[in-house]
Amino acid sequence: MKYLSVAEARPMSGLRLALTVQTPGPWGLAARALFDIRKVAYVPVRQDVGAPNEELVDWTGRRNAPVAVCDAEPAVDGWLEILNLAERLGSGASLFPDDPVERALAVGLSAEICGHEGFGWARRLSMQPPGAPPPDPESPQSKMMRAYGLRQGVVAESDARVASILKAFSAQLRRQRTAGSDYLVGDRLSCCDVHWACFSILAEPLPVEECIAAEQMMAMFSGKSKAVAAALDPILIEHRDRIWRDHIGLPVDYLPS
Repeated sequence: MKYLSVAEARPMSGLRLALTVQTPGPWGLAARALFDIRKVAYVPVRQDVGAPNEELVDWTGRRNAPVAVCDAEPAVDGWLEILNLAERLGSGASLFPDDPVERALAVGLSAEICGHEGFGWARRLSMQPPGAPPPDPESPQSKMMRAYGLRQGVVAESDARVASILKAFSAQLRRQRTAGSDYLVGDRLSCCDVHWACFSILAEPLPVEECIAAEQMMAMFSGKSKAVAAALDPILIEHRDRIWRDHIGLPVDYLPS
């Protein structure tokens, strides 16, 4: 993928999307998928994990990715704000169900995946080695993980949270399958299907030929506790694979060209 620098992208019009180079972080992966499904063209902008990203901060006020900037509008980086932006700018079938109750359920399931202390948040913490010596407390990685809630005992707590969310989602998929639907909510694709497809890589990475990225990151995503492995019902990965195949498209590339 061709990433532009902040200096190149900042004066441009249209949608610019800051993404972490080489790293398919699930929030960025979801942003890409949402814009692609909604047929919104964007320019990828380089963000480096753990780096100061001073030019990006000067432009958007954010150090991390993803960050979306449309024309001269304020930058947005929250999962729901990016979803709403894709809905506003895009075309085709909405990723929000028409029925208000189903819409609330779809957004609520997405929040369990993407939101604070949701699947992505908890899995990020549970991937930290519980017995490893603490890193340099002043290192960028250490500061970042403290901001995400890394503390004594949090790995086991996060494993339990991840497992409970996985069990809830597999139960929802089975209820939907019994009702004759292949989707998490209603009878067509919605935001929570896309979010699960993208965040699922934290528990079961896509094959290397389908997600072209730094190998060490994908290897880190593969490691999981017995509790998380036991909760990863095959129906969750079957659903993930179908959403990628039928709605998002593969391969996805994160290596700079």
